[in-house]
Amino acid sequence: MRFASLLFLAALTGCATRPVPLAPAAPSPLSTEQLLQKQIYQMSPAEAGRYISYIHQAEPDLRKRIAAIGRHNIGQRYKLNLLGEFPYQIHDTLPMFSLEESDCVVFAEHTYAMALSNSWEEFFWMLQRIRYKDGVVGVATRNHYTEVDWNINNAWLVTDISAQLAGAGGPSYPLTVDRARFLKNRHHTDSTLPVQTSREAYVPAGAVAEVAGQLQDGDFVNVISTRDGAYWASHVGLVVTGADGRRNFLNSAEPQVREESFDAFIARTRAREARNAAAGKPGQTLAGFKFLRLNDNIVVPPALPQPRPGQAG
Repeated sequence: MRFASLLFLAALTGCATRPVPLAPAAPSPLSTEQLLQKQIYQMSPAEAGRYISYIHQAEPDLRKRIAAIGRHNIGQRYKLNLLGEFPYQIHDTLPMFSLEESDCVVFAEHTYAMALSNSWEEFFWMLQRIRYKDGVVGVATRNHYTEVDWNINNAWLVTDISAQLAGAGGPSYPLTVDRARFLKNRHHTDSTLPVQTSREAYVPAGAVAEVAGQLQDGDFVNVISTRDGAYWASHVGLVVTGADGRRNFLNSAEPQVREESFDAFIARTRAREARNAAAGKPGQTLAGFKFLRLNDNIVVPPALPQPRPGQAG
């Protein structure tokens, strides 16, 4: 009996599950003070969600909130062609959001979307509402062309005041957009979208100092470049007001997000153009700016239903 009992105990011991060591305790969430010491590009999505909720309550003025959020990303690394539709679409592997890096459009879109939201979930929805025509996600509905896609499809958010600022007889340029060719060549996507033409007013670079005082925090900026007689929006950013009352340009450009005066931006651009010309590589030159006023009473329209993707074959 004693031998049988020992065998029984041995069997129990051999089959017993060993205790699993406890995992290290998760670090305690940062305090609000600690969180605010981070720039947004240093935050995790969960931390960014906390920051979005905090700033929404701490700064009720939308214009000031846009400026605060944009400045809280100064230093974010610049990376061109950063975002895409992956994994919703797999024409490329670029993701639908990035906190760590930005290009000029991504920076502006993220800043607006965060300022209009009260949580991470709302931010992500708002980001798609701003990036895509009617909020319908897809490469063919992305706002690729600044003047006739982004500016027009986000008319609920901003209104073009370039002609008003430039005054009667101010300059303008013709723009022709062939989306079907662009989508086929750039994204290997077939489309039947028609060719579109428009005429775009802008403020010459030399006249910006005269109109800068009329700009407001949160206004949207299109930098207009020209080459071989063609004009287009080559860069974008936001207007913010400095401590001295000067209107500054907050934008994402190589190597990182920065705040600078329009005079400094123009001087930096002209210097780059001169270096390129001296190296025998003349390229685009700065022509001026389009300015879009952040609307006073913003009502975010609902997104259209996301259509079911077509079935292959």
